[in-house]
Amino acid sequence: MDEKTSCAEQPIHYFAETAFLPTGWANNVLITVDSAGWITQVQSNQKADHAIGLNGPVLPGMLNLHSHAFQRAMAGLTERVTGEGDSFWTWREKMYHFLEKLTPEDQQAIAAQLYVEMLKAGFTTVGEFHYLHHQQDGTPYHDRALTSRHIIQAAMETGIAITHMPVLYAASGLGGQVPTDGQKRFINNDTQLMEMITSLMDAYRDNPQVTMGLALHSLRAVPLSMLQPAAESMRRMNKTAPIHIHIAEQLKEVNDCIAWCGERPVDWLLKQVEVDANWCLVHATHMTERETRALAKTGAVAGLCPTTEANLGDGFFNLPTYLAENGHFGIGSDSHVSVSVIEELRLLEYGQRLLHQKRAITRMPHTASIGASLYRMALAGGAQALGRAAGAIEVGKRADFIVLDPTVPTLLDKKEDFIFDAMLFAGNVNPIRHVIAGGKQVVKDFRHVREEEVAEIFKNTYRGL
Repeated sequence: MDEKTSCAEQPIHYFAETAFLPTGWANNVLITVDSAGWITQVQSNQKADHAIGLNGPVLPGMLNLHSHAFQRAMAGLTERVTGEGDSFWTWREKMYHFLEKLTPEDQQAIAAQLYVEMLKAGFTTVGEFHYLHHQQDGTPYHDRALTSRHIIQAAMETGIAITHMPVLYAASGLGGQVPTDGQKRFINNDTQLMEMITSLMDAYRDNPQVTMGLALHSLRAVPLSMLQPAAESMRRMNKTAPIHIHIAEQLKEVNDCIAWCGERPVDWLLKQVEVDANWCLVHATHMTERETRALAKTGAVAGLCPTTEANLGDGFFNLPTYLAENGHFGIGSDSHVSVSVIEELRLLEYGQRLLHQKRAITRMPHTASIGASLYRMALAGGAQALGRAAGAIEVGKRADFIVLDPTVPTLLDKKEDFIFDAMLFAGNVNPIRHVIAGGKQVVKDFRHVREEEVAEIFKNTYRGL
């Protein structure tokens, strides 16, 4: 029997006076959720009866497609001048130094605190691009997947859904250069990593909160001799599993690739492997018009992380051309200098306005609302990139939704798509009052149900570092 219908426990009924459905806004919506957290019925123009009232506009929860959880504990510690030419590469050296001390338990504590913040910010699913695998000296733990299990446990304890993607990292530069000392905790070959993923898939196969995927760190960290076999192995294990890769984030990376093989990173990748709708190319900041159109045609998702890309000085994604070719995108908070659905989407649009000196860049047919366009596209792209039945309030999807506080001044008397516009472009007060994840209320009246407990563990961990 299917896991969605096997439980005999009573369903939960939620009632929304107004909710955003795949067909648009609807009134007096009754949402029925089974005990495993799946939506089994959505009906509009109903009566509340004995349903749990959701007092405010209800939206699908957003998906955060790119996260390095441990980096949340670094936020605010890397904004100092180190000398001439501060860049992504000088930031990376600080990051290597920071992670030297982290234990698996530290990673879990940091991840749990982060996931609480994500849920409060409206993210109900996270894609964890996880590469901190080994002990401080680079020796594998007795279980190579130990740190992954701690990250997944943090997600389970806080209620956020997770697509966990162990990262293949085997080299320090293009052509298989020897890893540096700062990278020793990341290193596996493709066989070792796929064994790790197999173990995790077996352990969480029946858990609807957990999805497994593969992350290839970057072209500089994964030699072609491992990149192709790893991707093919993942396809044999699960033909629809997500495969993510950092690519073309920095100009130095692009120039190094040209010097190495005579081609730009995205051009080269698309010739070497079959990139399809199950792939997510993270950042892809520096692409030519040809590369941009080629990426869009694959059906893959561009994983955009505007706050991190701004923080690291990466540059701007070629969004107008990509959207003109019907390209898909989602958002991630990456290094977590900010944990905010609102800020990621706002900065994505504002960055493009500054770059092109125009307004209303991110637009969809059939709506004049930039806020609705941004939110809809990020939902769809995030669900696709993370391989999750999520991102919409409809039958067969996870019961992941957020409830806005209609008394927030910027939302006062806003109707339908003006709700998206006001939420994203009219202020900095978090309007997300309640959050339902997997059918369970995890945020109530702006507080996570385990907020104090998680914060205390994080505080002790952080001070110990």
